[in-house]
Amino acid sequence: MTNSTARVEAFEKWVKNKFNIYNSLFLNQRADSFKHVGMLIPLLYESSKLGLEAGQYPIEILDTFFENQAGIQSETAKINFMFKVIQFVERQVVLFDSVEDASFEQIQRHASELSLKEYFALHNTKNKGPEFEEQLKIFKARLVLTAHPTQFYPRSVLDIISSLRKLISKNNINDIDLVLQQLGMTSLLNSKKPTPYEEAQNLIYYLKYVYYDAIGELYSNIKKNIASKEFDNPELIQLGFWPGGDRDGNPYVTHKATMLVADDLRMSLMKCYYWDVKRLSLMLTFKDVSELILNLKQKLYQAMYESERAIPFTEILEPLTKARARIIKCYNSLYIDELDKVIDKVKIFKTHFATLDIRQNHDVHKKTIEAILRSEKLIESSLDELEEPELVNILTSKNILIDVTKFKDPLIKDTLQTISGLKLIQTKNGEAGCNRYIISNAEDIYAVLFVYALFRWCGLRDSQLTFDIIPLFESMDGMTHSAYIIETLFNNNEYRKHVALRNNTQTVMLGFSDGTKDGGYLQANWSIFKTKESISAVCAQHHIKAVFFDGRGGPPARGGGKTHRFYASQSKEIAKHEIQLTIQGQTITSRYGTKAHFTHNCEQLLTAGLSNIISDKENHINVDDRRMLEELAVLSHQKYTRLKQHEMFLPYLENKSTLKYYAEANIGSRPVKRGNDKKLELKDLRAIPFVGSWSQMKQNVPGYFGVGTALKELEKQGKLDELKHLFRDVPYFKTLMLNSMMSLFKCDFNLTRYISKDDNYKEFWHILLDEYQLSKDMLLLISGFDHLMQEEAVSKESIEIRKRIVLPLLVIQQYAMQKIEQGVVLKPSYEKIVKRSLYGNINASRNSV
Repeated sequence: MTNSTARVEAFEKWVKNKFNIYNSLFLNQRADSFKHVGMLIPLLYESSKLGLEAGQYPIEILDTFFENQAGIQSETAKINFMFKVIQFVERQVVLFDSVEDASFEQIQRHASELSLKEYFALHNTKNKGPEFEEQLKIFKARLVLTAHPTQFYPRSVLDIISSLRKLISKNNINDIDLVLQQLGMTSLLNSKKPTPYEEAQNLIYYLKYVYYDAIGELYSNIKKNIASKEFDNPELIQLGFWPGGDRDGNPYVTHKATMLVADDLRMSLMKCYYWDVKRLSLMLTFKDVSELILNLKQKLYQAMYESERAIPFTEILEPLTKARARIIKCYNSLYIDELDKVIDKVKIFKTHFATLDIRQNHDVHKKTIEAILRSEKLIESSLDELEEPELVNILTSKNILIDVTKFKDPLIKDTLQTISGLKLIQTKNGEAGCNRYIISNAEDIYAVLFVYALFRWCGLRDSQLTFDIIPLFESMDGMTHSAYIIETLFNNNEYRKHVALRNNTQTVMLGFSDGTKDGGYLQANWSIFKTKESISAVCAQHHIKAVFFDGRGGPPARGGGKTHRFYASQSKEIAKHEIQLTIQGQTITSRYGTKAHFTHNCEQLLTAGLSNIISDKENHINVDDRRMLEELAVLSHQKYTRLKQHEMFLPYLENKSTLKYYAEANIGSRPVKRGNDKKLELKDLRAIPFVGSWSQMKQNVPGYFGVGTALKELEKQGKLDELKHLFRDVPYFKTLMLNSMMSLFKCDFNLTRYISKDDNYKEFWHILLDEYQLSKDMLLLISGFDHLMQEEAVSKESIEIRKRIVLPLLVIQQYAMQKIEQGVVLKPSYEKIVKRSLYGNINASRNSV
């Protein structure tokens, strides 16, 4: 039996069958709010499935269902029923998530991927163990939790999910029934939009209850499996944090919010330390050891409740290392392993828990710099008055002391207060608590130099400027010019001195989400790949270590997909000193939401990164293959550009998708677009609502559009064999195509077929449908697959079950959209249905946005 077959059978046993059993309990809920609804759900699913396959529209399907199966006559009763179905489906999603998560370890036993322990063994058999261990001593992986909460359960629901997972693991059916009843009566939604601080608290929940122990255990297991007893790399797995620090386009992230979140991160860590030290105090009861532990426990207790009582890192570590020395010397090393685990955690998390990244848009910095130079009489109104050499000299060499109170503009004032206050965060949380400043929309050298100047003018000069300044290249133009920008910065003496102070390391962030929105799926990904290669070369020439920080979202359209496969497919020309990536939305819960998930996916990141460094076979894309990839990217980009330029592109999004309802839903604190203009501009639109709106319609345009056209054009040129070679022999290309297959597999154009009869939008809808069908056909052709996701049977089966769960909700959503178009009297109620349906669909997809 192959691993793939065994995994499918394990999935059937542990997930599918269990879900069917527990779902039957749920469908028979006795709660008044769901009375009779559970019995009608299977009928509604069958009616929806058969109706769509027969070419019926949602309005026909539901009207027939109400009349023939449900016996519901009044419009108000129909609306109430649809709301209850939505609530029911949302809870079915929670149940399936819980079953799947509880079964993760059983299914993973049959996985083809190697665990880190197996990776050790493999390299030892190849006599590469020492080389692997040496790389492990210096390698780093950073997971950055972002401020894009697209799975947004309240704390009470997270606790229910945790309980469900544990009960399902034990097959405790009676208690599962009780918790399912509790779930049926508990609200899954936030009553209002969360504040940035509340978003931060939701993610700190995972830091405290999952990542603190998971990282500690992973690190401990690595130390056990490594031959060298001197292994010490506490930065092997690092955590980053964006809620409270990411202010790009979010007016609610203020200086005050940033300081609150920084304090909360530190104080939450002190609570974790307190409970660990309290457990140690029950073991280390020896006369000259217990006093050290008890004194530390008392300090931690005060620090976890009082924001002004920040304990320096050394004051936490020293008592523990002194206790360790005494135990070895006097007490036969009793409980030394338990003590070492706590010491390791302290070295890993220090006093910050996770590094709070600051991010702001380049345009805000430009506005701030202009205001400062006007106040200093260096310009009259605009930076355009200065030639580049003069402006660069001012930014890098002129000393200005800023008085924040002189500026009245709230955004400028807050920007300066934030930068001025960052040193206080480092004082309380340590340098690692906040030492990265990211500039989005970077397209020239000023993106970096404006921030460099602002730090200097806020009093952080030379050795005090303990921050990495990180440009985020996300547009096609930005990526095209990125290597030149980095080269120009390194040639500036003052900035080069700063890089030297930052360990001769330059971090560059690359934005998959906005890149795809700007250039289309294939062009964006290929541009990012080439950008990494060119920046790696520039950094190598200047003897600077290049580190790439990937802004990846959940779905393939936002850089998602199989993370291990992505990093393992990077070429040898790309610097691989570290892996840094954002963990966004449902990815936090679906791939890093439990200790088992977190450990597995972290191990996969480490093996992917290290395999590229010490592999016998380097990933190299030859000249001919590159030429073909370039041609595919250009052809795909041309097709996608024509789509964006179509006169109905934005009207279609505004009027036929759920885009406008994202702004009204209590999903996150951030607005759906940058700026305050009422007119929708694609450049201002956030990637999450952009990608999410296509996902809600089950059209997933950003994940494949242009791929089919590009492949077909090369096939017409007689290059089918070369395309098959690319898929078979170039791991990077295969990774892109497999991810695109997932996007295609999640599509269902039957759901919106009614648009094909709309005089205004039918042509545009058919453009989308044609490219979907062409992309599907061409991917099957070049891969030799019989069906999409053929190599990912378990993931495919999981998606299939989720599609079945959510189909009634999707039909209801489109039914409501049709009713709204008809201008019915109860239009506000149907608009509420659309808004309400967003949540369940997002959560069901797990990587939809």
